[in-house]
Amino acid sequence: MQAQVMAILNVTPDSFFAPSRLSGVAQLLAAARRAGSEGADILDVGGCSTRPDSQPAGAEEEWRRVAPALDALRKEMPQARLSLDTFRPEIARRALEEFGPMIINDISGGSEEMYDVVRDFRVPYIWTLRGDYSRLKTIDRLAGMQLILDPGLGFTGGVENDYRCLREMDRLKEYGCPVLIGVSRKSMLYKLLGTTPEGCLSATQVVHFYALQHGATILRVHDVKEARQTVMLYEKINE
Repeated sequence: MQAQVMAILNVTPDSFFAPSRLSGVAQLLAAARRAGSEGADILDVGGCSTRPDSQPAGAEEEWRRVAPALDALRKEMPQARLSLDTFRPEIARRALEEFGPMIINDISGGSEEMYDVVRDFRVPYIWTLRGDYSRLKTIDRLAGMQLILDPGLGFTGGVENDYRCLREMDRLKEYGCPVLIGVSRKSMLYKLLGTTPEGCLSATQVVHFYALQHGATILRVHDVKEARQTVMLYEKINE
C-alpha cells in the first residue's frame, strides 16, 4: 500500500512555520483544496500551536478556532478524511460529537481520558511516543484501538534524541500499526543545518525518504506536492 500524505492545516497565529498559519475559513478552504489537488490523503486541522517555548491557547480559544474549520471542511469537502490535532480530550470529544468521525492526533503521549474518548467513538488514534519507545511495552493496554504510532520527533527532548528515535524507528514495524512521521521543517533539521524552517524543504524530503525506507506509512507535512513526489520516487525505486 502506498504511503499516505497528511496535510497540516494550522488555524493558528503562532505555529512555528509562518506560511502554514491560516486565518479564516476562506483561507483554510483554499489551502485544503490545494492540498487535495496535490495529493493529500488526510487533512490535519490544528488550533493550538505546540511549537517549542510556545504558550498554548486555552481550550475555549482552541475550540473557537477549530470548530468553524471542521464545519467548513465537512460542508465543502464531505469526502475528505479529517484529522484533529489536539491534546485535549474535551476538544476531541466535542469535535467527534459535532462533526463526526475523524482521526485524533494527540501529541501529548496520551491519557486515560483521551483513550476513553477514542474508544467511545471508535476512531483512529495517533499515539505519540515522544521519544520513549519503552512505552510500547504498555501497548496491550490499548488493545482494540485503531492505533497509529508516531515516534514524536520534535517532542523527544532535543535534536540528538530526535535523531536517535529516527534511527531506531524500525522497532515500530513489529506492532503491525501504521507509522506516522512528523518531521516537516522541524528544528531537528534547521538547527543542525544552521538555517530556518523556511530553508529546509529539501532536508525534509531527505528525511521523509529515510523514514519511508524504515517503515513510515504516513508523512505529516507542510508541503504536499513535494511529499507526494518523494513517495512516488520511493515506490518507483522499490517496485
